[in-house]
Amino acid sequence: MEKRATFSSTTIGLLFAAPMLVLIFVFFYWPSGQALYWAFTLEQPWGGGNTWVGLQNFRQLLMDPYYWGAISRSMVFGLGATSIAMGVALLLALFTDREMRGHKAYRSIFIWPYAIAAPALGLAFRFILAPEAGFLSLINQIWPGLWNPALDGTDAMIAVIVAFSWKYIGYNFIFFLSALQSIPRSLIEAAAMDGSGPMRRMWDIQLPLLTPTLFFLLVINITESFQDSFGIVDIMTQGGPARATELMVYKIYFDGFKGLDYSGAAAQSIILMGLVVLLTIVQFRFVERRVHYK
Repeated sequence: MEKRATFSSTTIGLLFAAPMLVLIFVFFYWPSGQALYWAFTLEQPWGGGNTWVGLQNFRQLLMDPYYWGAISRSMVFGLGATSIAMGVALLLALFTDREMRGHKAYRSIFIWPYAIAAPALGLAFRFILAPEAGFLSLINQIWPGLWNPALDGTDAMIAVIVAFSWKYIGYNFIFFLSALQSIPRSLIEAAAMDGSGPMRRMWDIQLPLLTPTLFFLLVINITESFQDSFGIVDIMTQGGPARATELMVYKIYFDGFKGLDYSGAAAQSIILMGLVVLLTIVQFRFVERRVHYK
């Protein structure tokens, strides 16, 4: 019989939980409450009080074409990064699950990129994808000017999508591989004995049983693409060129810390949070219908 640790007094348990509760309050609930309050006020850039303005900050944002551009770019970024990160991770997991040569090394190596901090990752890819000396500089030697993220907005968006996807491929890979290994081998062997090829087995057996994992990773990847992209964008492009990679999370930083528009940045953070919640609800409402739980 499994033994469980219990406390003779509730006070002892609360004392153990107190440090974590304090951290959550100080670094999450308190800033969230302040942002919610600032979103409805006009904060002075250098301090000195504030003025209640109600919904004025939100009205100004919704009338700003640059803000709608940031929303659309965030949508494109989220869709592209999620598709690449999940697609490549699933492919790698399928290959590893078949125990191809070196599969044991892949299991540990593929998770390493997720441990890299976003700014460090952005700095690495800034050099890797540099048009003058990076990995793609060979393309510019053949077709001059074909790849230049510093001048071409499309190239810059592709660069940040590739960098973000590379970080989350390893994270998705671990979940996909675990889900594949939980599928009974008897099902795969029975299908193989019936003459089904690898692609047929993957489409008819493995993918339907992977739908809970697919749904979970879809929610996580889309959420993280809206929230965890700041470090990569700030190091690689700083929102440029010409706002081509100015995502919602980066615009919050730029308007708040460089433009000193604290109230506008707070309103943007509330809208971003609401958008993420809305996308999550839509996924649970419409995508989860196709999930096959075992």
